[in-house]
Amino acid sequence: MNLELLESVGHTFPEELDCTLDSVAAAYSNCCAFNRWGTLLAVGCNDGRVIIWDFLTRGISKIIQSHVQPMSSISWSRDGRKLLTSATDYNVTIHDVMTSECEHKYRLPSPVLTAEFHPRDPTKFLICPMRHTAVLLNVSGKHTNIPLDGETHDMNVCAIFDRQGAHVIAGNNKGKVLVVDSTSLVVKAAFRLSNLASSGVKQLAFARTGGHFMVSSADRVIRVYDLGMVLDGGKSDSPPPEPIQKLQDLVNKTAWKKVSFSGDGQFIVAASMRQHALYIWEKSSGSLVKILYGNRGELVLDVAWHPIRPIIASISSGIVSIWAQAQVENWSAFAPDFTELEEN
Repeated sequence: MNLELLESVGHTFPEELDCTLDSVAAAYSNCCAFNRWGTLLAVGCNDGRVIIWDFLTRGISKIIQSHVQPMSSISWSRDGRKLLTSATDYNVTIHDVMTSECEHKYRLPSPVLTAEFHPRDPTKFLICPMRHTAVLLNVSGKHTNIPLDGETHDMNVCAIFDRQGAHVIAGNNKGKVLVVDSTSLVVKAAFRLSNLASSGVKQLAFARTGGHFMVSSADRVIRVYDLGMVLDGGKSDSPPPEPIQKLQDLVNKTAWKKVSFSGDGQFIVAASMRQHALYIWEKSSGSLVKILYGNRGELVLDVAWHPIRPIIASISSGIVSIWAQAQVENWSAFAPDFTELEEN
């Protein structure tokens, strides 16, 4: 696939609703994730099934029965051959995409909020159970807890890998962010988002390119950090690193349900907690470039940006909506003497 041919001359972010992925076989959708190339979209459902859509034909490619309760997260392995799924039934499973067979199944002490494959090693993954510290788990079953840096009283932790899996970035609901070496589990850096008590970490996301990650907090501000600058800052006794961008809705004070980077890391999308609205910012300038509105009365459950193309998948009311660029038909490209009339 030639990436240069996919890049359009104009904007590189979605502008309108393209279509919805819905069928009789599809149940109420909860979460979604693209594979590394954007050719397949895995959607987790309320009944524990995983529906894999072929994103080129927009048809269902495979259905995998993974859990018995609503699913909470989906993660693809780097080679696209394995699916890591978590649900509220306390289980984490690894399925082979081709055969649909369950290769490994692990039971946790509490419902699992998120589970994520290591970006380079498919035998390791990171799990965030409810009211428990984040856990690094191996396929063999060996597990290690991510250190909390002395804050043992706060167990509401969300965590992600960095782009190459060398570090684990974790945040708690007191607004503290830790950067931990994923091999030695040594705390490399620690800082607080702000001195306010309402700045608890709700979600973390790392860009597919570059070294930037963002933190969505309870004070309704999205902060973008450079991992290199955070590591240079070191431990919590040094002044906290300044975010390279702070994004928020100053007019409506919108709370954010989900955040995601674009495939090239140049844009950031955030889904509103109160309505089906997707806010898109340019990361370099911090300016709001587009707001995409869905149907009134719907609430967004998950959002995912296509890894290569300017396409966003959002889930609301159990249906997957696909947002893409507006296609302008240029008939004069086929027939030079063709003239387009404004009015008939």
